[in-house]
Amino acid sequence: MVATRFFRTAVLLGSVAIILPACSDQNDNFDLSQQIGADPVLPEPSTSFLPDLKVAEVVGWKDGEMPTVPEGLKITAYQKDLVNPRTVHTLPNGDVLVVQSRGPKGQAPTRPKDIIRGWIMAISHGETGEVKESNIITLLRDTNRDGTVDERHDLLTKLDSPFGLAFADNTLYVATSNQILAYPYQLGQNEITAPPRVLTQLPGGPINHHWTKDLALSPDGKFLYASVGSNSNIVENGLEAEKNRAAILQVDRQTGAFKLFASGLRNPNGLAFNPESKELWAVINERDELGPNLVPDYMTSVKEDGFYGWPWSYYGNHVDARVHPPRPDMVAKATKPDYALSSHVAALGLTFTLNSAMPTAYANGAFIGEHGSWNRNAFNGYRVTYVPFENGKPSGKTQDVVTGFIQGDKARGRPVGVGIDGTGALLVADDAGNTVWRVAAADGKMTPAPVATDDVSGVAAAVPAAPSAPATTQPVQ
Repeated sequence: MVATRFFRTAVLLGSVAIILPACSDQNDNFDLSQQIGADPVLPEPSTSFLPDLKVAEVVGWKDGEMPTVPEGLKITAYQKDLVNPRTVHTLPNGDVLVVQSRGPKGQAPTRPKDIIRGWIMAISHGETGEVKESNIITLLRDTNRDGTVDERHDLLTKLDSPFGLAFADNTLYVATSNQILAYPYQLGQNEITAPPRVLTQLPGGPINHHWTKDLALSPDGKFLYASVGSNSNIVENGLEAEKNRAAILQVDRQTGAFKLFASGLRNPNGLAFNPESKELWAVINERDELGPNLVPDYMTSVKEDGFYGWPWSYYGNHVDARVHPPRPDMVAKATKPDYALSSHVAALGLTFTLNSAMPTAYANGAFIGEHGSWNRNAFNGYRVTYVPFENGKPSGKTQDVVTGFIQGDKARGRPVGVGIDGTGALLVADDAGNTVWRVAAADGKMTPAPVATDDVSGVAAAVPAAPSAPATTQPVQ
């Protein structure tokens, strides 16, 4: 049975809550847990003139409110009063860089769908009020490794929609919306004033549909890997607009020359090397408008020269009949991803835990930041989950670790990037809540020395910290 919801917009004191037209279908009671793991259940595609849309009103965090974590963990606000924090990156000395970023102004919309999508994105990010300065990289320093920020410095400002970071050989690499920039940087500096070198150009505007460009440094330090999302949902802007997109590029760190490392990845983010296997992994946002329960976003190891289906197929050889002309040859070569996360969770962050100081239950696996859906008739995502690993591969179901970002139709925040701080605790960048959260072992365990985001050598081990007051789970008030 098809039920019709009506278009409703409410504006009150600058806050906007939307439930846009949505057509439910036979999948209304679909069990999303069936879509988590190596072999997700994929229902039949369903399309309608007005696809399912449900957008949460971003209300932010009130004083005393914070996300919820399970027993054995303690959550605190690591840094508040940020503007769209997207990415966290720990340097070898334990300093944490936070990328605050707002998307670039793209080409003027040419279709009503583009206008609606832009409006939805602004609301879902809480960007309907005062526009504060963003596109800043801020350094947070915990001088005595007690889990509290003692110094805050804006390292770089007025950047072009930065997202990914890497550090090697006294050089900080910053991926903006269309370039990788290389800045000379000495650990301990509080500001960068020297001009950057352009390492390489990346696919950018004028459309730049998926503008976030993530970075990862290869274990041997020779290469940077850059993620570049597609310029459309399913090539509605033409294949030429997708050149070197929906892909991960391998960039020579010395020359800037790059090659296509893997393709068919609609919107890859969260690039990270597994410390155990030394394989590159990423989380991928899949396509829209096939119904509320297609297509599952996923986490996967990324193979050199691998092709993962977009746009001709999804999750292996499941054909997307909307794409013309069909390419059965490309469908036949599509690689099935390693692990589905369920549909439209918008996974954007990934970090491995092998060298962290998290409790035993989270000792070897991956944390994933799920930004949350807007294109389903019921919310999905809006949490940080954990996937256990064994022998370099996922070995169980996801476990909710940081929740409470959404209550009813209101979002207090939305998690994006995740990382491990200089003490071995989990950091979560909350771009709608304008906060970086810190999740640590309740018993105070910490690493003996900082482990940099770029270091996958696997040499650090957690040790107990000095005794502290008992920690409890912090609920949302």
